[in-house]
Amino acid sequence: MGEMTMSQEFPKISVGRRKFGKALLLLGFCLIPLAALAQTQIYDSKTKKWVNYDKRKARQYFSRNNQVPEAFRRQMVPFRTAEVPGTIIIDGNQHFLYLVQPGGQAIRYGIGVGREGFGWAGIVRVGRRAEWPTWTPPAEMVARDPNAAKWAGGMPGGPDNPLGARALYLYEGDSDTIYRIHGTVEPWTIGLDVSSGCIRMNNDDIIDLYSRVDVGAKVIVLMQGAALYKGV
Repeated sequence: MGEMTMSQEFPKISVGRRKFGKALLLLGFCLIPLAALAQTQIYDSKTKKWVNYDKRKARQYFSRNNQVPEAFRRQMVPFRTAEVPGTIIIDGNQHFLYLVQPGGQAIRYGIGVGREGFGWAGIVRVGRRAEWPTWTPPAEMVARDPNAAKWAGGMPGGPDNPLGARALYLYEGDSDTIYRIHGTVEPWTIGLDVSSGCIRMNNDDIIDLYSRVDVGAKVIVLMQGAALYKGV
């Protein structure tokens, strides 16, 4: 497989001003909340231009094509990293999740990430896994979202559950971070900043990832502003 080119493989992110202070020094030792402004763009092969990709255009694209843009579809890509196969690396800037594979490659999946004020970074692990998981919104979400409040006791798993078909629960040590990598009932949101901090994937992709990842797998969530091009 040849090397990737930006126009063929990657969405483009226009990133607003950020202020990290000393937080950058802490990456890897704790979870870091991030507040950032970002605008996703995708390459239009017809006009040969980068175009904004927002919720409205994402819905329109999905309605026409019944899938997300090519860049956000599951694919094997060249990937240089010192991390061992089985490690998950999440690049929120580009809206990609990489599952490291042997031989300098990775499986790349498109993802939706935290909207402004809900981004985070750190090194965590898969603490548990679930098929058709129950969704129990955290107290903070219940307090701010009336739609979540009615499910404060838990919403059973199923096709209407916002966690989708599978969930990987992210832990820091033995503590649940409340963040998950999970499916979605809104597949058109892949490639956007839409969640409350969880990493969402379309259901086919989370089922594929779930089948490849065990409890204990290392998960690296990069600080926004530190996006990958060809691995780390």
